This record gives sequence, structure tokens and C-alpha cells, in this order.
Amino acid sequence: MARYRGPQNRIARRFGANIFGRARNPLLHKANPPGQHGAKRRKKSDYGLQLEEKQKLKACYGMLAERQMVKMFKEAAEQEGNTAQLFFERLECRLDNIVYRLRLAPTIFAAQQLVAHGHVLVNGKRVDRRSFFVRPGMEISVSETAKKMNVTIASLDNVARNIPSYLELNKEGFVGKLLMRPELDQIEGQLALPVNPAIVCDFLAHSN
Repeated sequence: MARYRGPQNRIARRFGANIFGRARNPLLHKANPPGQHGAKRRKKSDYGLQLEEKQKLKACYGMLAERQMVKMFKEAAEQEGNTAQLFFERLECRLDNIVYRLRLAPTIFAAQQLVAHGHVLVNGKRVDRRSFFVRPGMEISVSETAKKMNVTIASLDNVARNIPSYLELNKEGFVGKLLMRPELDQIEGQLALPVNPAIVCDFLAHSN
């Protein structure tokens, strides 16, 4: 599965937030959006605003590929219930995102790498698929090798990052668990950028 390797700082500056949680804040010296005239952009059209909401959501989950996002939306739309709730739940419960939320990795990109390299276990079994859908009751842990990594240890000790109420962490054992399905308002509270679920879902419904 392809991983985003583009300019992370440019994305962060575009949305005006240190969205990827980098230790060196990319907005520290360049507060304006990227580009020669970043601070003097024209007013966006309705389509432009909708597109930006979708792009913000993709960025919040580690620059997801368009195909992945569309697939998850279609799966949510085919189920009974609130499509926005089901869609955002699928995004939030991706294995790489759960690893990040549990503070087992300092950034979403580090979490993606940890999973891809086979350092993450689900219920004791190694899973290297970042899009794996974590369900309530599943335990997430890391390999013995990952437990000794300085980046993993430092991330766990970073108490500035709160763990959501729908997750449980045993810091000493490097083990976490999804306790319940996260509600839409809980998910929105975890996003690095404010995203309008209704606009995103409406845009995806009419563009695919």
C-alpha cells in the first residue's frame, strides 16, 4: 500500500495548523499558507470549500489516498445507520490511527511505519495492514523490538497528548484496547483540524 511521501510542512502551513504533530512546528516562522501570494488568496467557491473539507479530513488521517477514502465512504453508505458516523468511525478505527491515538507512535506517519514494518500486534497476532479495522475489545500491542525504541518510549511519555475515552492504555505493558465504538462528536474532538462531516459526506456522495 502506498504511503504519502510528499511535503508535510507545506500541508501543515496550508491549513494553518501543526497537523502532523511535528516536534518542530512548521508554522513557527511561516504563518502564511505556502505560495508566493499565500496570504492574499481569493475567496473560495462552494466546490472549493467542499474540496478543502475533504482534504483536511485526508490530512488528519495521514494523507489517505483518494481511493481508500472513497472505498470507506461507500462501505459506510451501504450500511444501515448514520453514514457520517459510520464513515468517520471507519477512519478513526484504522489500525494506524489507533496506534497513534494510544501514543505508541509520536505522529500518524510514524504509526503507519510501525504497522507497515510488522511491529504492531492485534490480539497477539502481527498485523501489517494499516487499514485494518479495529473493533471494540481488540487489544493493540507492539513487538519487543518496538518496546525498546526510543521513539516509542518518548511517545508514551508525552502526556501532553490525551488518550480518548474510548481507548484504554496499559503504559507499562505497551498494550491498548478499543473499549467502545467512538461517537461522531468524540471523533471530531480528536481531529487536528475542524472538519464538517456533513459537507465531506455530501461531497463524496455526489462526486463518486
